[in-house]
Amino acid sequence: MWVYIRRAWWPWTTPNSDLMSSRRSTSSNDFSHETRSAGSLLEILKCFQLPVLTGRAMVSPLVLLISVVAAIQTHAWTVFVVPHTAGQDDAPALMNALAVGNISTNGTILFSKGVTYNILTPIKFPVLNNVEIRIEGNLTYSDDIVAIQDIVGSSNFPGAWFTFTGGHNVTLRGSTDPKWGWVDGHGQAWWDANQQVNRPHGWAFSKISNGVIRDMKLWKPIAWNFATSGSSNVHAFNNKIIAVSNTDSFPFNTDGFSAGGTDLLFEGNHIENGDDCLTVGNGAKNIIFRYCEGGHGLSIGSLGNGGQVADVQNVLIENVFMKNTLYGARFKSWTGGNGLARNITWKDIAFQNVPFPIYITQNYWDQGVGPRPNTTGTNNTHIQDFLFQNFVGIIEDKPYIEGSCVSDPCWYAVPGATGKEVAILDLYPDTATNVVAKDIFPVTETGAKVAVMCNPSTVSNDVGFRCWNGPFVRTIAGL
Repeated sequence: MWVYIRRAWWPWTTPNSDLMSSRRSTSSNDFSHETRSAGSLLEILKCFQLPVLTGRAMVSPLVLLISVVAAIQTHAWTVFVVPHTAGQDDAPALMNALAVGNISTNGTILFSKGVTYNILTPIKFPVLNNVEIRIEGNLTYSDDIVAIQDIVGSSNFPGAWFTFTGGHNVTLRGSTDPKWGWVDGHGQAWWDANQQVNRPHGWAFSKISNGVIRDMKLWKPIAWNFATSGSSNVHAFNNKIIAVSNTDSFPFNTDGFSAGGTDLLFEGNHIENGDDCLTVGNGAKNIIFRYCEGGHGLSIGSLGNGGQVADVQNVLIENVFMKNTLYGARFKSWTGGNGLARNITWKDIAFQNVPFPIYITQNYWDQGVGPRPNTTGTNNTHIQDFLFQNFVGIIEDKPYIEGSCVSDPCWYAVPGATGKEVAILDLYPDTATNVVAKDIFPVTETGAKVAVMCNPSTVSNDVGFRCWNGPFVRTIAGL
């Protein structure tokens, strides 16, 4: 029996009921946030003396009331307010409550507005079902670098400062209040010290089906931020990551979203950082990423490290403004990798002062372990059906030094490049199929002619421009 009840009947809906109009509008998690008071429901149903129409029969309000009340009693909603003790670590109190188990199903875990919580040790959530973690107060990491390094370096570190181990219908929700809902990582001290040993990842939103990450605000995170490894049907929107140094030090590895899993939608997020705005990792399928300002690039990979077999499919990255970033759209795989990245589209990308608007390399390497490798091996991660469409902007072609450069030449230096290239296709023969750049409209900051780098022996199709190391000349596929 299906019963349709219009939301307009319920004046007791909670402020987060706008989730019902989002991508997950039919989620049981979102609906559960609204079904909290049997008493209120009784008063409302008394106002309606008409029977309720179902698929086959007329049901009286009394029968409906009994059914709904029974459901509420069976699935009671719990709100746990995380306690705070001034000057103390607030993580253990939450961990103790989670260990009891009565807040890991059908409940809200609330960090209260007006309170700054000390999260001095990691939080590892058990498997959650129909749970919302709501951050209305501020959260702060420890400002003791050594203390955090000791924790990260220990054998029992869960892998991130906030670790989700799995679940269904899980919402991680911050606040739209400009003063509250911030998570302060105190990353500036780490950047100033150029300290890259035992840095914690931020939020491992892992193995979640039907998840939401919304309205989160991260201030100067130490390093990597959100990861969605193993998750499915996740909607991440209206999140803000500010990883900007106010000194000459560089915020290394402050990646925004590391997309792993399937059926993921990222949109309306604002990221200013020192690394990839988005990275799409091995195994990711059906990813949509919309709008992000700032960041290091919109990257697929790196893939194939150590000969691993890559499998990335169906990725759409669109409506993104890239300003003062090293890369625009980027694919990177390690020499010697295996597998396939297929059906990847970057579309409607605006860029300003970006040295490498479009960059593909199958020869990625770690600058920390030596020079770029020179190999004759035939194994490489293959790419198929790559589309770069409607790129408009300004190439940064003046002398450029990016903060992550710690080698000479810089790790991102491309031999033979002039700094005026809108597209660099660094490919191996017989590894790339149907790579096309269409509707590309670049200019250089100095007014010099735009160039490209492309080895014609590595491609068999019309890539949308003349494939050579020379001026950018559109071809039929690029019109």
